Amino acid sequence: MADVMAFIIGLWILMYLLDANRGNDLVAFVKNAARWLAGWSYDLFTFDEAWARVVSGYGLAAIVYLFIGHAVAGRIRRP
Repeated sequence: MADVMAFIIGLWILMYLLDANRGNDLVAFVKNAARWLAGWSYDLFTFDEAWARVVSGYGLAAIVYLFIGHAVAGRIRRP
């Protein structure tokens, strides 16, 4: 599950950096899902460049989800 959440966030970062058409339904869905998943880290950093804010805020959320998700999965697998 953590991998899926990180994938959605990473996909939004990629779409943002590639200047995807925000009027497209898929792009809008990915943006809204990523915004919801990364709500706690969105605008955490205040860089002057918008792309740096997106990469750092959303990227932090993706890394945290991966780290915590894999740590929990590792604990569950070990008796």
